[in-house]
Amino acid sequence: MRYRIRHLTRYHYQQSVTLRPHTLRLRPRSDGAQQLIHFDLAVNPSPTRQATLTDTDGNSTVGLWFTPTPVDQLEMITTATVNTSRTNPFDYLAEPWAATLPIDYPATMSAVLTPYFAQPHAPVIAPGVVDLAQSLAHQTEGNVGLFLTALTTHIYTTCDYTNRLTGNPWPGGVTLAKKLGSCRDFAVVFIEACRAVGLAARFVSGYEEGDSTMPERDLHAWAEVYVPGGGWRGFDPTHGLAVSDRHIVLVASPFPAQTLPISGTTHEGNRVSSRLETQIQIEVDDTVGPPPAQP
Repeated sequence: MRYRIRHLTRYHYQQSVTLRPHTLRLRPRSDGAQQLIHFDLAVNPSPTRQATLTDTDGNSTVGLWFTPTPVDQLEMITTATVNTSRTNPFDYLAEPWAATLPIDYPATMSAVLTPYFAQPHAPVIAPGVVDLAQSLAHQTEGNVGLFLTALTTHIYTTCDYTNRLTGNPWPGGVTLAKKLGSCRDFAVVFIEACRAVGLAARFVSGYEEGDSTMPERDLHAWAEVYVPGGGWRGFDPTHGLAVSDRHIVLVASPFPAQTLPISGTTHEGNRVSSRLETQIQIEVDDTVGPPPAQP
């Protein structure tokens, strides 16, 4: 699939401010299942310096630095053309030693994946999430593939969606108790449940094809799990499915806060309020096949 995406972000400040450095995480990634064909960023006011960077999670970000000139508005428009090619989300064979829970990861792989496991310094995973994970692991006899499918389906069928545009993701226990949440809340439930049974999981921010007739589009969130033999694989509990070629990844991180589309402040900080305006347009060209394999 080929997607053409235009994403407008505009901050309206209550009074004039001077801008500190900003980081933009709206550049689609390129990997084995997704190829960035074109990307452009227009910023007003123009930054004095702009650079494409690679963050600690391997994501491509854009750093912006501004002059200390007072402004009452900051506007950023990204345009991107992306090819997605994973038509079958199960086009792999898991390593035999990684087919059943709990997985005994080789030492080197375990060290690399450490940030994506449950962390001693992180908030404790709620008992309700742990119980859910253990119950599904028991029902699926520890089969990793079946567990991931069952977890995706469970969240999709038992929790109602709400379009909660602002605020941090809820802890998984809160979402399960409410049986309600946004896409980012469902992603956190999924990640915490995976970590509760020893799977490496991370938070993903991006776009999904959705309904092209809808006048308003939003960013979407889902999860990725590292499957030995299959690499990072996406699961979208909001829609109850494994991710294929109808999702476009922007960034992924073990920490949701590291996937915010834009981060940055003003010298005035919280003393000046602002209003956020966004507009996302996604055009689909399903006549384009996957790019040819490189020789």
